Amino acid sequence: MYIDLAIGLILAFLLLSLLVSGINEAFVRLLGIRSKFLWAYLRDTMDGAGDGRSWIPSKVTDVFAKLPFSGHDPRPVHSPDPAPSVVEPMPVDLGPAPAIDMTARLYERLQEIDHPKAARTSIANIPPERFSGAVMELVAAEEDGIDGLLAKLEAIRSPLAGHLRGVWESAQRDTQKFRKGVEHWFDGEMQRLSTLYARYVRWVVLALGAVLTLLFSMDALEYGKTLLRDNAYRAGVAAIAGGGGDGYAALKERCAGAERGLAEPYRCVTESLSSPALVKIFDHAIVSVTMPPEDSADPSFTWNGAAWWDRLVTPGHWPGYLLTVVALLFGAPFWWDVLRRLTGVRGERS
Repeated sequence: MYIDLAIGLILAFLLLSLLVSGINEAFVRLLGIRSKFLWAYLRDTMDGAGDGRSWIPSKVTDVFAKLPFSGHDPRPVHSPDPAPSVVEPMPVDLGPAPAIDMTARLYERLQEIDHPKAARTSIANIPPERFSGAVMELVAAEEDGIDGLLAKLEAIRSPLAGHLRGVWESAQRDTQKFRKGVEHWFDGEMQRLSTLYARYVRWVVLALGAVLTLLFSMDALEYGKTLLRDNAYRAGVAAIAGGGGDGYAALKERCAGAERGLAEPYRCVTESLSSPALVKIFDHAIVSVTMPPEDSADPSFTWNGAAWWDRLVTPGHWPGYLLTVVALLFGAPFWWDVLRRLTGVRGERS
């Protein structure tokens, strides 16, 4: 019975977590937040802040409120053409810092992996080996090789110059070591950027989890009690079916009353067994869905606003709501792994 309780709760948290993840991913993809976040970092790293302000948002409200809707898009313009076979050298002298878009030059070497979704690039992930290859293509266009590229980057005051200079010196001016060093450096930067992005997303998941918990009125404590009662009732029905009388109390409690009809115990048992607690997980949502027993009938939707609001303002449900929100913060992969371990389901091994 308690294993059934654990599986039921884990499955409920998994379903809600999947819903939260799906809404968040749809929002991120629709507004291109992940791609804009990556290219904002590249703007800071390669071109620097043009107006003295960083392209990377510093607050979660900037990432999900300002960055998606700002007209100041950090992404380069999408190009459907493949990368040019000839890389033009940087037309830079050592005079006043010229205006050269290093981010656009990088995109020129990466545009083959782009997808034509909008006017701007949709690249949201750059493999480290591809980035180091693009840097080496820029190096090949310079007459003095790596030293020439570094000198021009320093001339235009690109923040990338300091990073590449450190990698070049650490590689002891060896070209192959330099390429590997750039690859390892960019891989570390992407890991740091992913950690920063995940920190922002965690707040969005918290907000979405709280909203969905309240909309579905998912009280984890009450749902746990419902699971226990449901399991006890089914155990009682099984005991009666096996010839014992130990389950009569559970059957009588569930089927008693004029609304159930004392003359139709089989109908009551059939209806109860076909509607387990898991099916009723969202019965208290603001809009409830009822699945009719007939196969040909369509599901019915019922406005449940009054009952939903009464539950929402009842302090007794608040601890269960809080427990649900905290559980959703662990995410769908966590609950799937727990469910898989508890049930003994194993993934395929290659």
